[in-house]
Formats: sequence, structure tokens, C-alpha cells
Amino acid sequence: MTLTVTSPQETVERALELSRADATVVIAEEHSSVNLRWALGGLTTNGVTRTRSLTVIAAVDGGQGTAAGVVSRTAVTAEEIEPLVRAAEEAARQSPPAEDARPLVTDSPAAGDFAAPPAETSPAVFARLAPALGETFARARAEGRELFGFASHEVVSTYLGTSSGLRLRHDQPEGSIELNAKSPDRSRSAYVTARTADFQDVDIAALDAGLATRLRWAERRVELPPGRYETLLPPTSVADLLIYQQWSADARNAHEGRTVFSKPGGGTRVGERLADLPLSLYTDPAAPGLSCAPFQVVHASTDSLSPASSVFDNGLPLSRTDWLRDGVLTGLPTSRHTAEVTGLPVAPLGGNLLLEAGGTRSLEEMTRDTERGLLITSLWYIREVDPATLLLTGLTRDGVYLVEKGEVTGVVNNFRFNESPVDLLGRATEAGRTEICRSREWGEYFPRTAMPPLRIPDFHMSSVSPGV
Repeated sequence: MTLTVTSPQETVERALELSRADATVVIAEEHSSVNLRWALGGLTTNGVTRTRSLTVIAAVDGGQGTAAGVVSRTAVTAEEIEPLVRAAEEAARQSPPAEDARPLVTDSPAAGDFAAPPAETSPAVFARLAPALGETFARARAEGRELFGFASHEVVSTYLGTSSGLRLRHDQPEGSIELNAKSPDRSRSAYVTARTADFQDVDIAALDAGLATRLRWAERRVELPPGRYETLLPPTSVADLLIYQQWSADARNAHEGRTVFSKPGGGTRVGERLADLPLSLYTDPAAPGLSCAPFQVVHASTDSLSPASSVFDNGLPLSRTDWLRDGVLTGLPTSRHTAEVTGLPVAPLGGNLLLEAGGTRSLEEMTRDTERGLLITSLWYIREVDPATLLLTGLTRDGVYLVEKGEVTGVVNNFRFNESPVDLLGRATEAGRTEICRSREWGEYFPRTAMPPLRIPDFHMSSVSPGV
């Protein structure tokens, strides 16, 4: 039997036509990706992939309310659309009424050309990077460095259609590079990662030069005990912490007294000052260099522990939302349902996160103005310890450097840290210049961030950690 592959637009329309549910949302996504991997100064693998996925959300009205069923599958052919739609309808009939049920969105600004074919990437995106990699490998070998790394580029074309009449489309290009340099005896290691939309702005020689500098810094090793140290957090590490904070900032959980954003006695801390610095944390789908879908795409309603997203909100328009303005908490993520429960405005999570404080100094300039402190490279294995304070624990990795009288004088041992990002924002004494960056811990899941470096006067290194 010959299986028929349809276009994403045809798939959306066919699924909506076949649906017998009271309300239906269909999300078709086309993924196009390429990648390069290298080790010991030579390319090892490369790949090109194309995949497609289809999500059908069926809402069925019953005597006690509206229930939703969600079914997602990959590589769906024309013959498989109807069984998928029926499976979503059956899932809805077997589900209890959805607390977050709301009428589907009917009004959303036009987004993208729904009739256009999916966008795609190709190895040509690495046209500038590949030859530069060869030159970098040669220079690293000559200077006694081993290089490892990975570069990837993906374009996801999303087609969203609903029984309420919405037809929305968005193309999201996303690229990243990770570069690790090691000494030949593997006793010293340095790492950097960067986010890019098209690799035109990636300077592999500059990234390698920065790693070479860090390896030289690590030629002198200093052992330090646990304790509280003045610490410079680079933008990537600030992103590591604030992404987790944003994921934990759900308005309903705060309203019900379960998080660091809960107000003693009831309600939320919205309106409370959290930082003395003029810090502003926000999402904006139109942010230069970090643009993302201007409407909400939700594949599954989150559970009671994190109810900020709802499948009924698919297609909801997104615009700039301030979470922190001049140090004051101004918003928490909500769905339409949790906005009603908490009395806060509707404020979906959004697809990027930016922190600004008006600073103009780079991390290097802040380092030169440090009498004695630690300079962190990156954080890793971040986990939550206490939701009531958002206390997180994690490890430093690939270089913690000692700064004395404005100069890096050596590398110190790695640490386990215990810190709350909310407390860190309140204790920060300086914020530098905001720049686009990629979180090491969460960049694969939430790649679009812009953060400044932060100076923390008393960052808590709770114990010494083995490893490079």
C-alpha cells in the first residue's frame, strides 16, 4: 500500500474537517536540522534530518463540563490523520472535565503566511563556520590544545489551525555552538556556548582564543575552602538561574502559598520590591535577535503543579510582558484560567527572557574592578532544594578563577553552590551590559535569553566538588 504524505497545511485542514469534537486545535510542525561534531581537532560526524509532528487537541462538552484529549505523533501520513483525530476524541471522552476549559481563541493578529511551504535549513548554514573551524583546529594543535564541540541549526515551521477559525504560522530558526578546550593531560578544561540564528555572527577564532586564555589562567591552581565569596556571574550563568526562576514563577502556585512568590497571609508578592538595582526582567516576541512566535503554542496543559499553560489558549496573542520592572515584581505567568483565579492579568510564559539594568560594563571590565573574588565560567546540574525560597543547588564546571587586584591569578577548585536566584537579584551590587547568551544547563530547552553579568558580594559555595 502506498502511503500519502500531505503538506502541513493540508494536514491541519484535513484533521479539522474530520473532527467530531465540540472544539479542535491542530498543530503541525516541520523540523529541519543540520549538525556538526568534532573531537581532538577534527570533524567526527555531521547530519541532516527532516521530521514532522502532528498534535490534535479535541474538546468535548459533557454534562459536568468540557474535557480535553491530546494526542501527538510523528511522521503522520494522510491515512493516519483520521485515526489520530479519533484517538484525541476518545481521550477527551475518557478524561474528567478540564478546570482550565475556556472558549477557543477567536481573535489573533495574522502571523506568517499560512499557505507558504515550510522553511528549511541545510549544510550551507555552516559555510562560514566550516573553514574557520579548520583554521582553529590547526592553531589549537600548534598551541597544544585539544578541541571538542558541537554545532547545530534547526528551523521549525509551526502551523496552527483551530475550529474557531485561526490559521497561524511561524518559522523559528535556532542555532547553537558548544566548544570545549582541554590541555593534553586533561587536567585543565574550559568551555563556552553561544546562541545564533544563522551562524553569520559566530566568530569561532574568538571563542577559541577565549578558551586558550582560560587554560593559561588554569596553569596555577589554588585550593579554596567552602564559604561565601564575592563572585562574578557571566550572562550564561545568570540565564541558568533565571530560566529556572521563570519556570517556577507560576501565579496560581504563588497565590496558593506554595512558592517564593507567595505573600505571607495569602496572595502573591506582585508589587513588592525584590532588588535595589533597577533590574527589569521581561519577555518580548519582537526582541531583536531573540524573536519568537507572537502567539501561544501549547501542546499539552500543564498539571496542577505548574498550571501556567493551557491548550485552550492556543493562538493567544503575545506581546512584551514585564515580570520585574526597576527591581519591583510586576507580574507572574498565568493562563486565562489562572488569571481569573489569581486576579492577575493574563500573562503567558513567552518564548524568550531578557534581563536589563542599564549597565554598560562588560564582564572583563567588572573583573578589572574586583579586589578579590571568584569568576565563574558555567554552572551545571542545577536542582531545586526548597520551593518556598527557590533554593537551588548545583555545581560549578570548567573553570572557577581567582581574581586578585583586578587580574585573574589562577584557577580554584570546583564547588557545589546553594543559592536562590530571587535572593541573588536582591543581593546583587552591580549588573553589567546585557548581551544575548545561551544557558549551559537549559539552553537546549529554552535557547533565547539576554542577560547581564552580575556581581554578587557573598555567593554561597557550600562545599568543594571534585572534577575539572
